[in-house]
This record gives sequence, C-alpha cells and structure tokens, in this order.
Amino acid sequence: MEEKKQHIPVTPQPVYDEADLKEALRVLKEGGIILYPTDTVWGIGCDARNPEAVEKIFKLKERADSKSMLVLVGSEGMLQRTVKSVPEIAWQLIDVAVNPMTIIYDYPVGVADNLKADDGSLGIRITTEKFSRTLCERMRGPIVSTSANKSGKPTPMTFSEISSEIKNGVDYICKFRQKDKASSKPSNIIKITKENIVKVIR
Repeated sequence: MEEKKQHIPVTPQPVYDEADLKEALRVLKEGGIILYPTDTVWGIGCDARNPEAVEKIFKLKERADSKSMLVLVGSEGMLQRTVKSVPEIAWQLIDVAVNPMTIIYDYPVGVADNLKADDGSLGIRITTEKFSRTLCERMRGPIVSTSANKSGKPTPMTFSEISSEIKNGVDYICKFRQKDKASSKPSNIIKITKENIVKVIR
C-alpha cells in the first residue's frame, strides 16, 4: 500500500525590491548608516569594517562607545572570516538553534576596533533573513546590527514603533517589510569563553 505524503503548506516569503537593496548597499559602501529589517528586530546598520560609520551609530543612539554592538554575517564562510577561530561548540550551537542566536566570540578579525567589547570580543549572528543576508553577501563582509532606539529606551518590535528621531538620524531607511505588523524580538545571546564554557547572556 502506497504511503500518503503529508502536505505541508508553504508560506510565501516576501520579495524585496532590488532598487531598495541597491540603495542600502550604496549608502553602506559610502560610509553611511541605514535602518533595515533583520531576522529579529529592525536594526541600525553600517559597514562593520568602517570605524567612522560605527561612530555615527554610537552618536545616534547616544550610547557610550565602550559598549559593543553585534554584527550580522551572511554565511558560515563569512563567520569564519570574521573570527580568528570558531570553536567547535559554536558550530554545535548553530546547528541546533531554533531561534536567531547571537554568539559572542573572542578574537574577531577584520572589523572596526570600536565595535569590540573592552575584552576584545564581539557578538556575531548568521542571519537567515533574506534581505539582511543578501546585504552581507553583496558587501562581502559583516554589517552592524543594533536595535533602532536611543540607549536606555525600549527596543521597537515593529517598524511603526521606531521613533522619528532615529528615522531622521539615518542616511537611508529600507522600504522592505515596513508594513509588517508581527511583533519581533531580539535574539538569544550566548557567550563562549576562552575555556569553551557556554554562558547564556539573554
């Protein structure tokens, strides 16, 4: 007797406008900062290799530059190019993760020094969201992703919750997914110590 195949409905993914992505890319390459959708909440982003662009985000958020910001990468290969050595335990965590997960690594490479924490570490996440992943791929490098709020203020869970002050402070606002009503949430954060001890930060 032939086994019946279970029909699993596929939810169509939203399609971004190529012109929107190209404009965001142009601004990033010119050292500007953008407001863009990610695999979690909306983020303020810039080229993670550009210290002047990183400083612009610190000023917009009114955040002390002693506090680090996380970055997105578009693939496992890009992660390997952004960390001196990715611990095996990190790959295991990435393989089993169900929700977006940022991992704080020691010895990041090829990024602006003012992005790193005081101990030299950096939070990095492999984004699976189409728009942000493609941005990283076309930049051929990591992109900063920090929540779209002033330091100390609540994190906006949708585009409509982002303050006009933040919107007016960036060089480009991406059009993709602005009308999404579903509330997002920040990623889980894991820190892997030099002794390969896993600590849950959030």
